[in-house]
Amino acid sequence: QVQLVESGGGLVQPGDSLRLSCAASGSIFGIYNMGWYRQAPGKERELVAATTSSASTNYADSVKGRFTIARDNAKNTIYLQMDNLKPEDTAVYYCNAKRMNFGRSYDYWGQGTQVTVSS
Repeated sequence: QVQLVESGGGLVQPGDSLRLSCAASGSIFGIYNMGWYRQAPGKERELVAATTSSASTNYADSVKGRFTIARDNAKNTIYLQMDNLKPEDTAVYYCNAKRMNFGRSYDYWGQGTQVTVSS
C-alpha cells in the first residue's frame, strides 16, 4: 500500500499563490507517476499536473504557465506551486500515485485538500 499525505491548501484571493505538498510513504517502490487532480463541485475530477519517475511533466491547458509541479525524490514528495490563482481554480485537490506491481498499475489517492480562490 501507498499512503499519500497532502498539505498546503487554503483560502486565497485572486492573483495569490499557494504551494501544495504530497508525501508518499509505504510501498513506494514501483511508483512511476505522481500528480495532482482536482474536483470542483458538480464537476468531474480532472488532471492538473503530473510528473514521471524520469521527471517529465504534463499540465492541463488551463494551468499551463501558472502552475509548476516538482518532485523531491529524496523525500518522496511532490509539490504543486500555484501562481496567479483564479476563482476557477477553486476545488479539492487530490494527490495521485501510480504504482506498477507484478505487471499491473494501481492508483493511490490522498485525502484531498481544499483550495478556495475568492475575493
